[in-house]
Amino acid sequence: MGHKNIRNPVQIGFLIFNIYTGWRFYLFVNYFSPSRPPSAEAYLPISALISAKYLFLTGIFDKIHPAGLSLFLIIIFTSWLFKRGFCSWICPIGTLSEWLFKAGKKIFGRNFKITKFIDVSLRSLKYLLLLFFFYAVFSMDEFILKEFINSPYNRVADVKMLKFFTDISLDAFIVILILMLLSLLFKNFWCRYLCPYGALLGIVSMASPLKISRDSDVCTECGKCTKVCPSYIDVQAKERVLSEECIGCFDCVVSCPAKGALELKLTGNRKVVSLKTYAVILLTVFFMLIGLAQITNHWNTSISVNEYKERIQDIDNPVYSHPGG
Repeated sequence: MGHKNIRNPVQIGFLIFNIYTGWRFYLFVNYFSPSRPPSAEAYLPISALISAKYLFLTGIFDKIHPAGLSLFLIIIFTSWLFKRGFCSWICPIGTLSEWLFKAGKKIFGRNFKITKFIDVSLRSLKYLLLLFFFYAVFSMDEFILKEFINSPYNRVADVKMLKFFTDISLDAFIVILILMLLSLLFKNFWCRYLCPYGALLGIVSMASPLKISRDSDVCTECGKCTKVCPSYIDVQAKERVLSEECIGCFDCVVSCPAKGALELKLTGNRKVVSLKTYAVILLTVFFMLIGLAQITNHWNTSISVNEYKERIQDIDNPVYSHPGG
């Protein structure tokens, strides 16, 4: 089975699951279907970050959006263990971003490249956004954290997130269109320049025991690995790829014509991890940890369907505005 026949189905599978989750959550919010999908909380990373700090300070696991916190911790853990495999294998935004730049290449004959100085400047934006969110959250004391977690806004943050898209404003729609256009022109525009979540995972992934390694004695220096890298890493010039931009996509390894020249290896004993092994272990660990969250009651919200119903019917009340708004 080839590279595309492994990663693409995984990406498509997670994308379909996310669409299905969104549809189920839409039915829950609009028709009060009893089947609320907890995985919808994956789209609440700021709430999860706040809950993570509260967990660290108090040892108390958030019961409002427990699946959001569980997924946040799982994604952080898998990014340490498997590089940014979440970004290139699981994240639906990453999948759509990849499809857009590949579509752009077919439409325009190529993807455009930003000059190095501007590229570095733009990449700093996601780290500045990450720094802003971390500063905002870590400046909150235990009392403020608890107050936010139990606030009316946070209790319906998932509903507000859904309505952002179902009742989207013209300004937000235009911004999304612009981002899609930029994603057609430039590889992984959102992920590379604007995603603070990706920035966090990149920093965590630098401590991963897995690294793309190049054997200079076998390498023919053809440059194919560098050419196909969606993160613009100069792979052919590295002995080991340490960059936080590496997303574990295996494009460079698969493109290499010299067997053994480029491989994913464990630090220390340099044991080779094949594409198939990587995919199987990544997905197994990801789903096992979700299963663990479910059986330890760290998955389903404590908010009842009746409470959701009452709050959704009154969702336009100013009490549900963001506390910092």
